[in-house]
Amino acid sequence: MNPEPQEYQCLRWSLVFVWLATACASVWELDGQSSALLAAAGIHDAIWMRVLVLGGAATDLALGLAMAFLPSRLVYLAALGAMLLMTIAAILLVPALWLHPLGPLTKNLPIAAALLLLAKRPA
Repeated sequence: MNPEPQEYQCLRWSLVFVWLATACASVWELDGQSSALLAAAGIHDAIWMRVLVLGGAATDLALGLAMAFLPSRLVYLAALGAMLLMTIAAILLVPALWLHPLGPLTKNLPIAAALLLLAKRPA
């Protein structure tokens, strides 16, 4: 395997940070913003809220750790797939997120580009 060029390392570690920080923030805000987002989507059952938030956080944690310690085309494509599914779910549940000034959905476009770039890198 070829050593990873510095530019790809920087890109990979920035994505690791995004995934791990998102997992932590989701759990930290379990009874705050995370639940409020689901409530805005019409999901009010406390058990379902916890299942959805913790399931998403576990997915983010697993993908962040995989990108950190087992970087591969499969991991990057899995992260892209998970991000696309979560983005579609968010669009269907709370379409107004497209208008949010901090861009919780619009930021996914450059993240998708970074994941595709890393996935296309020769092993």
